[in-house]
Amino acid sequence: MKLLIVEDELQLADALSEIFRRNKYSVDTVYAGDDALAYGLTGIYDCIILDIMIPVMDGLSVLRRLRAKKISTPVILLTAKSEVEDKISGLDCGADDYLTKPFSTGELLARVRALTRRTGEVAVDCFRFHSLSLNKQTYALEVGTNNVKLSLKEYQIMELLMANPSQIIPKERFIEKIWGYESDIDFNNIEVYISFLRKKMTSIHADVVIRTARGIGYFLEHVS
Repeated sequence: MKLLIVEDELQLADALSEIFRRNKYSVDTVYAGDDALAYGLTGIYDCIILDIMIPVMDGLSVLRRLRAKKISTPVILLTAKSEVEDKISGLDCGADDYLTKPFSTGELLARVRALTRRTGEVAVDCFRFHSLSLNKQTYALEVGTNNVKLSLKEYQIMELLMANPSQIIPKERFIEKIWGYESDIDFNNIEVYISFLRKKMTSIHADVVIRTARGIGYFLEHVS
């Protein structure tokens, strides 16, 4: 899961980023409305946590522009305001949820989990593709009783592949989702992790392989 945190209180922004990273989220953090809009327009985030009172462009203006550009990423608004009218304004602009400061980080985590579940889908603990399972709790790849633990980056790459089985995932998509919008990571890093994953899949006798779409990216394929 990849989150964008937009908060101009640096101490709070850093604290939230650290909390989400400890809970296995990938996080980008920005501190002003113009950057929030630029990052949000990429469409790479699973959820945006957006403070209303931010410099350059306020959060509601950012939200309006994102929705006008058909960006449907779930948005949780953060604000020190508690009046009903402010909540209504935020929701009318396209927000999915609303938290008033101060708030419990446990509640924020729960709301992010709720919003990032796919509509109409029951939350599950693993992804499956043929005999291969990816356990979201243990970060393990499993085939029957065989299993192998993945590193965080290996897990994130495998999660993206298994969430989109048989679809080619461009290399740029991996970088944006896992390393971040402005990362200077090159394609060689992805190739290294793909090599690690292939070896681990072979070790547990998976009937699924990672194929290379030359010059484009990678996809999963079932082999008999």
